[in-house]
Amino acid sequence: MSAAAFVVAINLFIAGVFATAFGVVAAYARSSVGARWLALAYGLGMFNPLLELILPLQRDPWLVQFGIFAAYLFATTFIVVGLARHYRLAPPWAALGAIVVISLLVNSQTIAMPRDSILRGFAYQLPYFAVVLMALTVVLRFAHRKALDVGLLILFALSSLQYLLKPFAAVLMGSGDSAQAYIGTTYAALSQSTGAMLLIANGLLMLLIIVRDAMAEITARSETDTLSGLLNRRGFEDRADRLLATALRAGVPGAMVVADLDHFKAINDSHGHEAGDRVIRAFAEMLVDKANEHAVIGRLGGEEFAVFIPGANLPAARHYAEGVRTGFSGLAIADLGSACRVSASFGIARFEAGDSLSDLLRRTDAALYAAKKGGRDRVCVAESDAEMPPMATARSGRRQGSRQAG
Repeated sequence: MSAAAFVVAINLFIAGVFATAFGVVAAYARSSVGARWLALAYGLGMFNPLLELILPLQRDPWLVQFGIFAAYLFATTFIVVGLARHYRLAPPWAALGAIVVISLLVNSQTIAMPRDSILRGFAYQLPYFAVVLMALTVVLRFAHRKALDVGLLILFALSSLQYLLKPFAAVLMGSGDSAQAYIGTTYAALSQSTGAMLLIANGLLMLLIIVRDAMAEITARSETDTLSGLLNRRGFEDRADRLLATALRAGVPGAMVVADLDHFKAINDSHGHEAGDRVIRAFAEMLVDKANEHAVIGRLGGEEFAVFIPGANLPAARHYAEGVRTGFSGLAIADLGSACRVSASFGIARFEAGDSLSDLLRRTDAALYAAKKGGRDRVCVAESDAEMPPMATARSGRRQGSRQAG
C-alpha cells in the first residue's frame, strides 16, 4: 500500500468518526439542526476516500473520478448549510446551487484533459475554493463570534488557500500519468495528508462549537422560567451574584429592584389561573421593555420578580421601577374586565461595598414590605439595616430563609 493510499484509508476512518459524532449530538440535542447537516456532510464525505481506494482497479476511471469530485463537493456544500443552520442564518442556497451545477458541468468536460494541465487543475479545485469561501462568509455573518468561531475562520482561510495551491503542486510534482496511477504519486501523499490535517482540525472545531452551543442552550433552559421567559431563581441568583462581584471589583454602583404583584391570589381565585398567567407574562414583558440591556431580570417564584441593574444608582433604579409601575397599572389584561385593575409594589436597595447578594435582597425585601404595608402600587427605597423597622427586618429574614431553602 502506498503512503497516499494509507492516508486515504485514514481519511475514510476520520470521516466516519465525525459523521458518527455529529449524528450522536443531533440525536441528543434535537434542536441542533446544524449537527444533522454536518453528520450528513461527513457521511457523504466518506464516499470520497472510498472511491479513491477503488479508482486504481477501474479500466475506465471516468465515472469513479466524477464520483470522487461530486462526493467531496456535496460534502463541503452540506458543511456550509450545516454551519448556517447552526448559527441560525439563512444558507446561501442560490450561490451554493450555482456553484454545484456549474462545477459538475465543467468537471464532466475537463476531467479527461491531460493531468499535467494547469487549466484542468484549476477547474477541479476552484469549486472547492468557492464553497469554502461560502463557509467563511457564513461564519463572518455570525455576529457573536467567540474564540472557537475565530479559529474556524482561520482554518477555512487556510483550506481555501490550499485549493489555490494544489494545481501548481500537481503540475510541479506530477499527479500520475493516469487516474489509476494518482494514488502512488508523491503529490497524492502530500495532498491527502494536508486534507487529513484540515479534515481533523475543521471537524474538531465544528464539533466543539456545536457541543459548546448545545450545552449553553441546555444551561439556558435550566435557568429559564417557562411561564414568563425570564430567568428562574437559580439563573437570576447566579447571574446577579457574578455581576455583584464584578461591580465590587470595579467600584461601580448597582441597584436591586424587587417587585410583587398586588392581590394576585384574588385574580387567580376570581378569574382563573390562565388569567393569572397572562398577568405574569404581561408584567414580565413590562420589566424587560423598560430595562436596559445590562439588567438581569428574574422571576423568583409565584408573583415575585427581581431586577439587578449594574451601574445604576438609587434615582436611576427608582425611575425604572416607577416606569414599570405606571406602565403596568395602565395595562388592560384580556378577560379581566375593566373593573379589575392590576398593579405591583416595588422595593429598591442600592449595592453597598461588602454586600453579598443575600444582603442586598434582604434590604430590598424590607423596602418591598414597606411598599405593601403603605398601601401597595408604590415604590419604596430601603433604609439602612440599622434603621429598618423590626417587622420589616423580621419579614425579610423569613423571605431570605425561604430563598436559601429553595
